[in-house]
Amino acid sequence: MKVILLERIAKLGAIGDEVTVKPGFARNFLLPSGRALRANAANREVFEAQRAEIVARNDERKGVAEEVSKGLDGKTFVFVRSAGETGQLYGSVSTRDISEFLAAQGHKVSRNQVDLKTPIKTIGLVDISLTLHPEVETTITLNIARTADEAERQETGEDLSSADAIYGENDEKFESLADFEDEDDDRPRRKRSNDAAEEAAPEADSE
Repeated sequence: MKVILLERIAKLGAIGDEVTVKPGFARNFLLPSGRALRANAANREVFEAQRAEIVARNDERKGVAEEVSKGLDGKTFVFVRSAGETGQLYGSVSTRDISEFLAAQGHKVSRNQVDLKTPIKTIGLVDISLTLHPEVETTITLNIARTADEAERQETGEDLSSADAIYGENDEKFESLADFEDEDDDRPRRKRSNDAAEEAAPEADSE
């Protein structure tokens, strides 16, 4: 199907371009979202009559997106979530979660602008691409951790996806029982064992 683009579409074209796309892509996305018109004589006339207005609206949206991008580009945000000792999140992080989180931080980003192929399921540092406008893209980093303290450790490069990494390896080795003997008792160990045996044995009857 041939359509007239009303905004720049990555890998397709710019405003006013007539391009051929798959019918399903046009019917399910481009046409209902207002990003394109069917390419026919009537729509060509409509587009040409409104070209200046369409371009002006696009420039306005682009300017707003650029302002949002300035407050986001390259920044790292700490995202605290519950997770198990292996770093597996109890609830995955979706585009909606990210959008709502950024909104709470004062950044207006819709879930459709979050480029996330699959939900995030583990803790760690994750780079997220945001398409704020067809001509404005930016990248942020989410530091997903169980606590703010762990987020700081992850920031320095620590991997906290195991129990040993969280609590530290227990390298202490238990010493032999001899080290727990009374230091003030310097009698030979065997003699003390014999003494203990004698004390425990019942006294013989004397006649």
